[in-house]
Amino acid sequence: MTPPGSDTQTGIRRRNLARVLQAVAAHGPLSRPAVAARIGLTRAGVAPLVDELLRAGLLVEPGPAAPRGRGRPGSELVVSDRGPAGLGAEIGVDHLAVCAIDLRGRIRARAAVGAANRNSAPGPVLERLGELLAEVTGRIAGEGLRPAGLAVAVPGLVARGGTTVVHAPNLGWRAADLAPGLAPVTAPAGSPAVPLTVENEANLGALAELRPAGADGGRPGPPPDFVHVSAEAGIGAAVVVDGQLLRGARGFAGELGHVPVYPDGRRCDCGGRGCLEQYAGEAAVLRASGAAGVEAAAGQAGPGARIALLARRAADGDPATVRALEEAGTALGIALAGAVNLLDPRAVVLGGALAGLAPWVLPSLERELTLRTAVAADPARTGGPLVTVSRLGADGPLLGAAHAALRGVLDDPFPSCAPADSPPARTG
Repeated sequence: MTPPGSDTQTGIRRRNLARVLQAVAAHGPLSRPAVAARIGLTRAGVAPLVDELLRAGLLVEPGPAAPRGRGRPGSELVVSDRGPAGLGAEIGVDHLAVCAIDLRGRIRARAAVGAANRNSAPGPVLERLGELLAEVTGRIAGEGLRPAGLAVAVPGLVARGGTTVVHAPNLGWRAADLAPGLAPVTAPAGSPAVPLTVENEANLGALAELRPAGADGGRPGPPPDFVHVSAEAGIGAAVVVDGQLLRGARGFAGELGHVPVYPDGRRCDCGGRGCLEQYAGEAAVLRASGAAGVEAAAGQAGPGARIALLARRAADGDPATVRALEEAGTALGIALAGAVNLLDPRAVVLGGALAGLAPWVLPSLERELTLRTAVAADPARTGGPLVTVSRLGADGPLLGAAHAALRGVLDDPFPSCAPADSPPARTG
């Protein structure tokens, strides 16, 4: 996002404040000269920007850097572990989850509960979600953190730039505006309102994958052009081109679950026939494996219980489960072949519940891609798309939501900055 009035002197300053903060957030700790070198400004130009961010409490100087050669060691900058926090929330078919992250990207508080949200009215669901949000915000307040924004991940179509869930078939929601139900959290009495974002869960999962390599302490993320496939009860996808989401004219791009893989096949809730969800969705795989209802009977219902059950049965070599997952991979491969031929991504990332089932889904998925795409899915030989598993797994949408909520501060820290005559803050 470009700060307002970016072509004016104030606008240029706002943009450069964002560049400094983003550089330290992604690559810190950094010295002032290192910041200047990374963003292409002079040391003299960076100095007042750093001082503003120090005064605002967005950056801190923990102490001198480790010596590197001759000369007195300088101070290194890091983003603060106090101040703004991003609140992420996820509404799933069978669970609700909330987390808060600081500017360093660390999870500072988290809460989740099992919840039977399918065909439940939005009001009661949002009331329960509000209780989780109140719990998390109360915990981070004691650590010097304040919400800078709230983003909610939902398994459905969301109006572009709005807060209305246009259609979430697995929840049974149509034209549900989440803003009124979340007003007690986003605009509590006596406190300024915080921005609310409502977004498709697959899109947020993809955005989480875009975090810098090593930002989550794990393996690097995907290249800047990829298709991210996410699954819970349904199947969604997000298309990322040059590091940006491809949203479509109405914001509905990525409805992979309703791509027909067998045009004369099973009837789908969307009104079509042979949709991918009818062959690779959670309910379809449970039914085909003979495991439908087993997890509830065993007292294992709740977030992720059904996927965990399928993974255990497959790992134990249960023939029906292994066959069901292979058939799901085949259907996924057929659907993804069209996306790969149309978009030519560098990678296909399996996220959400699919990440936990990848060992049994990937072989048949890759086989179909090899058979059906113009460039075979073997990057070592042909430059075709690499099929990989999300480094974040089922946490992707929730973490993506929290990062999206904090994005406004990173993109435009100017509103948080203190007057120029305030002394800079230091720690250590």
